[in-house]
Amino acid sequence: MTHSPLRTAVTSLFLVATCAAPLSAHAGKTLDGIKARGLVVCGVNTALAGFSVADAGGKWSGLDVDICRAVAAAVLGDGEKVKFVPLSTQQRFTALQSGEIDVLSRNTTFSLTRDASMGLHQTAVTYYDGQGVMVLKKSGIKGLKQLKGQTVCVQSGTTTEKNLVDYSKANNLAIKPAVFEKVEAATAAYFAGRCVGYTTDASGLASVRNKEAKDPSEHVVLPELISKEPLGPMVRRGDDEWFAIVKWVVYGLIEAEEYGVTQSSVDRLKTGSTDPVVQRLLGTTEDTGKLLGLDRDWLARAVKTTGNYGEIFERNVGPKSALGLQRGLNNQWNKNGLMYAFPIR
Repeated sequence: MTHSPLRTAVTSLFLVATCAAPLSAHAGKTLDGIKARGLVVCGVNTALAGFSVADAGGKWSGLDVDICRAVAAAVLGDGEKVKFVPLSTQQRFTALQSGEIDVLSRNTTFSLTRDASMGLHQTAVTYYDGQGVMVLKKSGIKGLKQLKGQTVCVQSGTTTEKNLVDYSKANNLAIKPAVFEKVEAATAAYFAGRCVGYTTDASGLASVRNKEAKDPSEHVVLPELISKEPLGPMVRRGDDEWFAIVKWVVYGLIEAEEYGVTQSSVDRLKTGSTDPVVQRLLGTTEDTGKLLGLDRDWLARAVKTTGNYGEIFERNVGPKSALGLQRGLNNQWNKNGLMYAFPIR
């Protein structure tokens, strides 16, 4: 059977238009399970001040915790509908792989091995970090090269341990790693004087110094960093819809900061802003939620629950917090940082 050139052209145009039209997303099996139980199950650190820590009443706080709350607000309409599961370094990946948790938001470094061989997806970076070393100020050590032949405490089973060995070999320093299975053991050994230095992510060093040192001013974090440590939430492979939701909640928080959408201004901007980007972010003019299997107010709820990325950073780890960290690489891309959200449109 033959077709006329006109009919063929019309058919081709129809197919192009159909393929180009945006489609609503199915929620995905992970989100279906979350809605059925009414909770997002989030794996976090057992105790890392500024990132995830529980108070005496069991209330969790921290940058990683707020990311989970923002996700819960986006998908369930309530940032309190989260079950936090404290996990050790050794437990974290197994808990995610086995389905014990829905998302791992636990100061975890993105790397090729973790992305390609563990059945996991890396979503979006929530904190750009780097590995550092902390020493006693009275040791007189001012730089990493002065650690030649010295003992440095480190936790096993981490990229931190591998980075320390690599750096020592590359610089012919013969550093002696003192390896401990649990982070508490590693820090206790350092503060007991068993090691000249203690190494982990620089943000972790600030947290440990603030929490564990009798006098934080007696300890100094050396200025050099020996690695790149992009940290962020991870999800299981096999559920692209859930992967997209977690990723875009993070990007949404970052883009909200870029366009001045804050926790306190969401409601006002939702009805009063004339900025087309803000209108789109808050679901006023476009329903981006249908592409994720969510409703149109998903991002507005997330920002109203936790604030934008900048507010989350300042509250938990920023200069006015107990950790006192500068924005640095975690500033917006247009302020000399690396926080660059993919466009929400």
